[in-house]
Amino acid sequence: MTRMREYTLLDEIETGDMDLEERQALRRVAGLSTELEDVSEVEYRQLRLERVVLVGVWTSGTAEDADNSLLELKLLAETAGSQVLDGLIQRRQKPDPATYIGSGKALELRDIVESSGADTVICDGELAPGQLRQLEEIVKVKVIDRTALILDIFAQHAKSREGKAQVELAQLQYLLPRLRGWGGNLSRQVGGRAAGGVGIGGRGPGETKIELDRRRIRERMAKLRRQIGGMSTARDTKRHARQRREVPAVAIAGYTNAGKSSLLNRVTGAGVLVEDALFATLDPTVRRARTPEGRLFTIADTVGFVRHLPHQLIEAFRSTLEEVADADLILHVVDGSHPDPEGQLAAVREVFADIEGASDVQEIVVINKADAADPEVLDRIARRERDSIVVSARTGKGIPELMELIEERLPRLDHEVHLLVPYERGDLISRAHKEGEVLSVDHVGEGTILHARVLPSLSQELVRVGKPVERVS
Repeated sequence: MTRMREYTLLDEIETGDMDLEERQALRRVAGLSTELEDVSEVEYRQLRLERVVLVGVWTSGTAEDADNSLLELKLLAETAGSQVLDGLIQRRQKPDPATYIGSGKALELRDIVESSGADTVICDGELAPGQLRQLEEIVKVKVIDRTALILDIFAQHAKSREGKAQVELAQLQYLLPRLRGWGGNLSRQVGGRAAGGVGIGGRGPGETKIELDRRRIRERMAKLRRQIGGMSTARDTKRHARQRREVPAVAIAGYTNAGKSSLLNRVTGAGVLVEDALFATLDPTVRRARTPEGRLFTIADTVGFVRHLPHQLIEAFRSTLEEVADADLILHVVDGSHPDPEGQLAAVREVFADIEGASDVQEIVVINKADAADPEVLDRIARRERDSIVVSARTGKGIPELMELIEERLPRLDHEVHLLVPYERGDLISRAHKEGEVLSVDHVGEGTILHARVLPSLSQELVRVGKPVERVS
């Protein structure tokens, strides 16, 4: 009896809750260490998070914009599992081509790193290979840029086989131009005397170690592209099947952590993982939903966007982002409680511009987190965005109005039929209920009199098997 009760409790747990529990099951905690009195006999060990200092260059915009950008970098660093110790912003016309912040400021940064005990510096921008190398030589700790940080988060959160392959491809694209040797380790050559005097076939300069690594990376990238192309075939097949049946498609897009997965769960009960973290979910989820009038449509949750989303990720996730371009309607979710919601909207639309066809799809701006947002901010966004609606995915406020708005914006059912359909073709009656808008149904001796608005393909099938009637009794 007890065992049966345990199974019942497990069945009540949603998929997203299980994913969240798994993600939080093992975390490194700052400040914990194993210290032994006699460290001469046993190796001293310490367990802690990476301790990081953030650095940004303010080149344009207001001081508030620069602060918001560094605050977002802080959230990214914490999502990756780091402990942020300090954040610095330098005002410059453009980043220094050698060290990103200039040699003098780099020396000041070194002193801050030493005094705070940091082991990593994260720069708020994409640095050239030379900038990374020279800044590391000055500050004497690891230096990474914003792109590498985002790629690391994607690598942590990717779960599906396709998602992992897409992230690995993006990481290799980023790594290839930044591959460099350390001392003589990657500069040795194979061939000639270095090959041990093996004779014919072993002479000559051969390949340096770094050249060999670059070739292997290119070969791995080519293999990953083939794998991703093969894995995207299944999604394309499903998408084409939905298009053949003419089921309208809705895509949820928007800034990371704006509440896209929460909205999908609220509308469909999908049970997708929800976490207050950036890029919590990466794999697209497609679910079925119905309008208030009962019309069937599909709704897809897509990967979140962010300011200066690395172009490597846009390229690697192109097959996933095609869900946006192929949709009939985009629900553009924005966090109404964020300090800069207008900046979020602009950043997402910048990514839309890189996806062929996405800018042409009609869009509804869904201003989420109304329960936590300032009403004045909500009014300001609603006035700026013509097609917008205020909702709270957590409390359900505004969701019924959103569903009605979706029904208005979906492709219209412009074929009205008044037909007597034989009983043996009940499958067409069922499709009319699922895919169309049934106005009335009347069962008579010869069959079912159907009065409905349907899509063109279903209308053709009904006309072929049904008999016209003058009116529906």
